[in-house]
Amino acid sequence: MALSRGVRFLAAGFPLWCCLWWSHWVCTTADDGGILKCDELRLGQYVCTVPEINPATQEPVKCANYTAFAPCFPAPNISCKNFEGVVTTFSGKELGFYRPVPCRSVNGYSYKVAVALSLFLGWLGADRFYLGYPALGMLKFCTVGFCGIGSLIDFILISMQIVGPSDGSSYIIDYYGARLIHLSINNETFRESQLYP
Repeated sequence: MALSRGVRFLAAGFPLWCCLWWSHWVCTTADDGGILKCDELRLGQYVCTVPEINPATQEPVKCANYTAFAPCFPAPNISCKNFEGVVTTFSGKELGFYRPVPCRSVNGYSYKVAVALSLFLGWLGADRFYLGYPALGMLKFCTVGFCGIGSLIDFILISMQIVGPSDGSSYIIDYYGARLIHLSINNETFRESQLYP
């Protein structure tokens, strides 16, 4: 008796499931024809150029909201849809899309200047005046750097970049090559299937 109810339930639900699957398959294949958007290409199907670095700020040019954009070129014979939805077959020289690149927001405060002021003129509060903290700078000036203890603490805090500019921006630090970037795996990371012998 229970078996016949289950069979009737499956028989009644199967056409519904089949129709939903068929409509999903028809809609997805009719919409894109299996062609990906250009910004959804996998690693190795495109090459992104390094963004131009501004020598004054040591950050990528046109950095806004902690993001800059690097131009990317799909590989030859790759077909993908651009941001307008037009399918294009690339030869490797056409611009396909822009990849967002993280960058830091800087407003002209140099790390080297802040450390030098803290080391040599910290007892006068010059480091705090430079970073935009006039009240603490005046307090250090009047108390001769909190009798030397405050100058030492500020030197350590500024050199470790714990204390930064008052507007929340980052220091300008000279660019000597590739910076270290913390790599992590998230849900968007492509994982290659492992082949075990």
